[in-house]
Amino acid sequence: MNQLELNVYDHVIYPSHGLTVVKRIDEKTIAGSKHSFYVLQVLESQMTIMVPTEKARTVGLRKLIPESEIEDLWNLLRRRDVRIDQTTWNRRFREFTEKLKAGSILEIGEVLRDLYLLKGTKEHSFGERRLLEQAQKMIAQEVSLSLKIHESIIQNKLNDIFKDCR
Repeated sequence: MNQLELNVYDHVIYPSHGLTVVKRIDEKTIAGSKHSFYVLQVLESQMTIMVPTEKARTVGLRKLIPESEIEDLWNLLRRRDVRIDQTTWNRRFREFTEKLKAGSILEIGEVLRDLYLLKGTKEHSFGERRLLEQAQKMIAQEVSLSLKIHESIIQNKLNDIFKDCR
């Protein structure tokens, strides 16, 4: 697999931390050999993470969704012919949490869609409500940055997509 090429100020997604920005690219000598690191800042918490450039893909670091793939995301969110797992809420919670941690925007979209669809059939647990809000925020942030438009526009689009699920 080829190396992920990033530049300073690029916005990227780091699994389980969400949206980050490349603050700088550092060189460090470890055990006598030079290594290059992306220094990322998590936008939500301001936490700093160092990722070896050669391990960026391995840890799941990825660029923002390209504009050309956003329509696929909208189509996934609009699907209503999906089977929602009717297991216990805590098992669903674990599965949804794993998908959010994976960092794939399509998996995050599945979580958001499934939680909205589930909302129409049963009341969410506190944890599921929190996951729904988290998934919606993650998608709105990433898509708004990708399209270079205000996050509220994407929030409105998501509300419109799920208006039949309230």
